[in-house]
Amino acid sequence: MPNIKKLDIFILKSFSLLFAGTFFICLFIFEMQFLWRYVDDLVGKGLTIDVLAQFFFYASLTLVPASLPLAVLLASLITFGNFGERFELIAMKAAGISLLQIMRPLIVMLVLVCGLSFYFQNVIGPKAQTKLWTLLISMRQKSPELDIPEKTFYDQIDGYNLYVERKDRNTGMLYNVMIYNFANGFDNAQIIRADSGKLEMTEDKQHLYLRLYSGEQFENLQSQNMKQQNVPYRRESFSVKYALIDFNANFNMVDEGFMTNQSNSKNMAMLQASIDSMAVLVDSLGAANYKNNMKTTFRIHQETQAKDSALVREANIMSYNVDSIINAMSPTERQRQLNSMLTSANSVQSDWNMKTLNISQTGYSMRRHMTAWHEKITLSLACLVFFFIGAPLGGIIRKGGLGMPVVISVLIFIFYYIINNTGYKLARDGNWLAWEGMWLSTVILAPVGAYLTYKSNNDSVALNIDTYKEFFRRLFGMRSERSITRKDVVILDPDYLTLPAALQNLTDRIVNYTSRHDLKRPANYIKFWKGEQYDEEIDYINEILETVIVDMANSRDNHLLLALNNYPIISPHAHLRPFQNKWLNLMCGVVLPLGLVLFFRSWAFRTRLAKDLDRVVETNQEVMTIIKTRILTDN
Repeated sequence: MPNIKKLDIFILKSFSLLFAGTFFICLFIFEMQFLWRYVDDLVGKGLTIDVLAQFFFYASLTLVPASLPLAVLLASLITFGNFGERFELIAMKAAGISLLQIMRPLIVMLVLVCGLSFYFQNVIGPKAQTKLWTLLISMRQKSPELDIPEKTFYDQIDGYNLYVERKDRNTGMLYNVMIYNFANGFDNAQIIRADSGKLEMTEDKQHLYLRLYSGEQFENLQSQNMKQQNVPYRRESFSVKYALIDFNANFNMVDEGFMTNQSNSKNMAMLQASIDSMAVLVDSLGAANYKNNMKTTFRIHQETQAKDSALVREANIMSYNVDSIINAMSPTERQRQLNSMLTSANSVQSDWNMKTLNISQTGYSMRRHMTAWHEKITLSLACLVFFFIGAPLGGIIRKGGLGMPVVISVLIFIFYYIINNTGYKLARDGNWLAWEGMWLSTVILAPVGAYLTYKSNNDSVALNIDTYKEFFRRLFGMRSERSITRKDVVILDPDYLTLPAALQNLTDRIVNYTSRHDLKRPANYIKFWKGEQYDEEIDYINEILETVIVDMANSRDNHLLLALNNYPIISPHAHLRPFQNKWLNLMCGVVLPLGLVLFFRSWAFRTRLAKDLDRVVETNQEVMTIIKTRILTDN
């Protein structure tokens, strides 16, 4: 038991340090992405350090729940990748400790992390969201810092456009100034042109004090008669002119009350209360609309019965020729009736549009609150789900550091983001139920994590990366080169007297085989799929070759050892049919696209086999020459 406790401490320490580092890295990345979205609201406003500090502080608090799952995934991948790379994971399993026992202290820790994430979303998050969006709205409403550029129209002063051809930054003088004043509307526009001027801020930072020298002012006088073609204007020349322009440069915090109806500023209890209230409101609106429509229909029916009681009780509109009735009317009466019907139809349409808009807006707001309610749970559970994905994957890839784990974690998180965002939009727009859309990512990724953990805990071959490497190497015909080096200890030296005869026997068998099989030409397509699965002769040649190489590998002669590395590694079955099952091969041969691909693949392996056999014959001659030279030298 003490050893297990020390092991738990070691695992927790290894994971905690990486988790802290990856968390701050992920938080920084999310902050930069958030800053990039709202950088236009911050730049050029002359905001003070304390305002910017509050902005980043509240942004960090709101981004903590989103950063935790990615940090858990990355930390678990790196931790268990380090264990696998340093063979610590193998040592733990060799000591009888299963993967679940290794993960047990981290599972307890991550349950606490899930609780922390939920606490941030339910308690800290709503308050931070309220403060953050209050700051953002206040920043957007703040006037930009006054810095009029040269030879460019400056439109950051509300209702004014200023143009300055040249500025003297030492004295603050502006030269060749043009001011377009649209504060009183475009029809009453004022245009001022001056040779020079100076613009200063008042002490209370509520107005701009403008002094202009040697210029003219033009002002349109709005015409009272819209049909009048000539609009009078006023022209004024001045040597010195003073003006005050409203320009509030102070940072004023807006009221937080506008966030009371937003879903991201409420905890789960408040969200549930709002959902219940809006559900009652939607039901009451639907019932009220139904009741009003029924009253209108009943009233029209009663009026119709009162008017027609003495004439006709029931009438079918299809029995009347409506066109003849309209044609019998005078043009004035016809136009009046059509206008009346059009006005009535437009009124009904507007009434229904308003009712539909009211209900749809309430329903949309209710769905936003429902998705926010579920998100507080699903985003918290994502930490645990990502751990059960990252831990077994880290043991599989056996790579630590920030290389492969970062790539895999980014790909997994992108997959999660796409699924989660898709489910959120489907739930928000009312295409799915709220719980279906918000739990979509958890329902998909949780079984994946359970499967990976189960297979990794049982050391399944399905999760052995070497198995997949070997599969793809066989699929694409990749093979490794021989690497025979001199042994430090040799128990039995090769029999150099019998080796030339064995090598000559191998050469004769290869020559005999290649004379009967033209490997460089493609085989008959039908015979290829109906032929035998095994080539016993090639199996025997390969067996003799490997036996001779193993015998000669005990040599102390460096020249001979170098020559042995020239022997290729033969794949004795690659040039044959791809499958062992006869009927499966026949099915592939019938399906021409697949059959042709596999047939040409086999032809490529036949060509490679022919080259390998030729290379074996050449290497045999070289090795026999080295052996004969050694025999003569020994004698």
